[in-house]
Amino acid sequence: MNLTTRFQAVQEASRALAGIPDAVIAELLCHIADELEEKLDYVLGENQKDLARMDPANPKYDRLKLTPERLRGIAADMRQVASLPTPVGEVLSETIRPNGMKIRKVRVPFGVIGIIYEARPNVTLDVASLCLKAGNACILKGGSDAHDSNVATVGIIHHQMERLGINPDTVMLMPDDHAATQELLEAVDYVDLIIPRGSKSLIDFVRSHARVPVIETGAGICHTYFDEDGDLAKGAAIVNNAKTRRVSVCNALDCLIVHVSRLTDLPALCARLADSKVTIYADEPAFRALQGHYPDALLCPARPEHFGTEFLDYKMAVKTVNSLEEALAHIQRYSSKHSEAIVSENPEHIRAFEQRVDAACVYANVSTAFTDGGQFGFGAEIGISTQKMHARGPMALPEITTYKYIVEGDGQTRRC
Repeated sequence: MNLTTRFQAVQEASRALAGIPDAVIAELLCHIADELEEKLDYVLGENQKDLARMDPANPKYDRLKLTPERLRGIAADMRQVASLPTPVGEVLSETIRPNGMKIRKVRVPFGVIGIIYEARPNVTLDVASLCLKAGNACILKGGSDAHDSNVATVGIIHHQMERLGINPDTVMLMPDDHAATQELLEAVDYVDLIIPRGSKSLIDFVRSHARVPVIETGAGICHTYFDEDGDLAKGAAIVNNAKTRRVSVCNALDCLIVHVSRLTDLPALCARLADSKVTIYADEPAFRALQGHYPDALLCPARPEHFGTEFLDYKMAVKTVNSLEEALAHIQRYSSKHSEAIVSENPEHIRAFEQRVDAACVYANVSTAFTDGGQFGFGAEIGISTQKMHARGPMALPEITTYKYIVEGDGQTRRC
């Protein structure tokens, strides 16, 4: 079966999905979660095949790796999504015109959503659960790095769909070659939306080559500004958590900005990073402040390319500024508009930061590690949108729906 024929099958399955009650979809997601936990060893074994093909030093290795804890977390997220109310059918607004005509604005599924992603096997299950709950069929284009993991998890999804009499074409896993990617990007007659998840190069490629509409889930170049009025204990905890909790994710800290008056606190601010062997690329004032207080092997002078880099690794840049204005200017220049944070006890500085930073998520005295659909109470996420059209920030169920107007009357006609 060629890809066009398969795309047609997915489109037909998406139309049939509209007639399946939400309770059945919730049951399906719970059954998938149950089978995932029952087949933990099998899925981990397939994931190990993928891991064996990748250098452990590769920053993508951590994203690719599944563990019992991660799989149980994915299963829990699926059950959480199952428990959420579906957005489909929600009435967003309702008006009655002077002629008695009633107009309702109602949430509806997009139809068919294509997801292009790299070495992230968790995306397969996250996306499938959210798309199904929001009434969408999905076409999954995973990378070759995660081939065996993706085949294993989609197999579980299809098994449970067949058990409940739901067309397995509703969730399609594409071949992992580049030609298939291009076909998906051009499938304007069958696919309603493309969402890329991955590196800047992947997102740029999709944006440049897609004929299907795209929602960008951009790279995460994240900053934390330690203000002249920042609390040192809070700052040290936030910086360590944002940088080291999981370095391969898009909400990880890439650049610490520190006010010049707090350079004497910089060693304490960064001390815990040494335990995780974080390499720091510090500008000249910060380098002098850290020298002798941070391991020499992990301290390097910053070069221009270190600012505006998404490291996805145990690496971080440090920039010294003379004012909040300078910090804001640095963020404006280098931010990917994903997640930005300030550590400060000054309400005016916090207010200015929140109002003037242009990012999907702006934090005050909180780690950027919280930019996550699950942490926002959305159950799971389909990605972090860094654009401003349609969706921004963690995208969950409402963001993967659109709307239509339903107009009802009693024989009204329009005059010339």
